[in-house]
Amino acid sequence: MTVKTLERQEVVDFLYEEALLLDEWKLMEWAELFTDDATYKVPPLGEPDADARTSLFYIHDDRTRIQDRAERLLKKEAHVEYPHSTTVRNYHNIMLKDLDSDIIKAACNFTLHRTKREVVDTFIGRHTYDLVQQDGELRIKNKKAVLKLDSLRPHGKISLIL
Repeated sequence: MTVKTLERQEVVDFLYEEALLLDEWKLMEWAELFTDDATYKVPPLGEPDADARTSLFYIHDDRTRIQDRAERLLKKEAHVEYPHSTTVRNYHNIMLKDLDSDIIKAACNFTLHRTKREVVDTFIGRHTYDLVQQDGELRIKNKKAVLKLDSLRPHGKISLIL
């Protein structure tokens, strides 16, 4: 398969589009950004390199679970997110490597502000991505969100997708 060398801005725009889809609760469209063999991980606080075989991850999804999570969160029966939280995601300090290879490495810091029932939560952390070109489009092969928090707010919820 021939891989087109992408410009930096094309990849940055893709990451911003991902953030926008999540903020607009277009979770089915977001799930479609992932390849069939994708993974999405949110490791435990303070353990960014944890092994899923020995540690409990907040999220450790394959493509099927990504789709299931998106579908579930959009249902009225998902009481924790109905009505939906209002979120604003900011991606910053975006670093890219291997723009001309089969797998593009991307990393960025993120700030996620969430408000629900007059409570505002802020999550900060770092995303890392393995991105690939598939049928002429960028897709996420692997995504990891490392939360840079000391702890989660008591009774805080991370039901939203980080």
